[in-house]
Amino acid sequence: MNKPFVSIIVPVRNAARTIETTFDYLMNIDYPRTSLEIIFADGGSSDGTVDIVKGYHARHHFVKLVEIPNCPSPGYARTRALKQAKGDFIFFTDGDCAPVKDWIYKMLEVFNKDKDIGAVGGEIFTLRVDANNLVEIYCEAFGFNRVSWRYGNLKEGYYPPQGHFPTQVCGHRSYFFVTANVAYRKEAVEEAGRKFWELPTGEDMDFGIRVRKSRWKFYFLPSASVQHMHRANLKALLRVWRSYGAAHAPLLNAHAGDYMEIVPQFIGTYPDHPIIKFPFFIKGFVYIGNFHLMHLWAVLFLLTFILQWFWPLSAAWRLFSWLFFILTGISAFKFFRMAFNIEPYNKWFEFAKMKYLTNLYFILGGFKGSCKYKTFCIEPSF
Repeated sequence: MNKPFVSIIVPVRNAARTIETTFDYLMNIDYPRTSLEIIFADGGSSDGTVDIVKGYHARHHFVKLVEIPNCPSPGYARTRALKQAKGDFIFFTDGDCAPVKDWIYKMLEVFNKDKDIGAVGGEIFTLRVDANNLVEIYCEAFGFNRVSWRYGNLKEGYYPPQGHFPTQVCGHRSYFFVTANVAYRKEAVEEAGRKFWELPTGEDMDFGIRVRKSRWKFYFLPSASVQHMHRANLKALLRVWRSYGAAHAPLLNAHAGDYMEIVPQFIGTYPDHPIIKFPFFIKGFVYIGNFHLMHLWAVLFLLTFILQWFWPLSAAWRLFSWLFFILTGISAFKFFRMAFNIEPYNKWFEFAKMKYLTNLYFILGGFKGSCKYKTFCIEPSF
């Protein structure tokens, strides 16, 4: 019996650190090679990645290479690969990911159950390259790129319908699949024009929204998982988090309605926080969580601490000063608590620094492009 033809698209750029592990896992996938092609789309590597892929191509007829010098983004690389993809189903992963052996069969089984499913995505776990790398340890403990974590311990099943409110486009209610682990039905890809946008990041969210607007359903299958080899240093990790925030302005501009949403994260449990939304001439959202409150209380503490020196007989200023000092400590404890639970425990300061800086860079990224796209985002507290 003939199997559906499957294309696996893998964009890479300077992936020599991880690509051999990725390829080993791809070669271990259980699926007939006569019904499979693996397309590596190289975006201008300078570290030997191209030569490594050419070696794979020389030994395996189903491995292909698309070279894109001066490639502007991973989305552009995926688009170039899509032009050559022949699959009835298009699978996406990255050059630092390792799919499970039955990855293809698991996803195809879901597609076969419902012809209206346009995309199936799986869970993303951590695969450490260096067992002692603190950034990798932190990413694993944090659940970086974990789908279930992003949506509050989500279980297998259909995603909710796509909405047009800002938090549904790129906030905590934006149900999408990252291209590290997703498969699309060919018809869904074609209805989206076989094209990702060319901005530096956010292409997976934009593509998913466009597919879902064309009637297609999304299904989450945790067992069809990949393991992700994370960034090797803090600088690279911060760059990623800033790019995540920076993607939100153009996404809101393209897909959100004219609303502003306020999300008090300190009320309720994630992701079921109350949301205050109202029509507004600027699209966006404002999250208020422990990261934000920690800074707000600290500023108010400093202000009242200074004011009590101008009115030394005023007990009110001293009272407020102590109150804001205590509130600062409570919010800081809640925010940093996770960092104290990561082994090795004697590296708690490094983990706390990573948690603080990644949240900060995420928020800073959210401001990028706000004037150009007429949006306003204060990103969530982790």
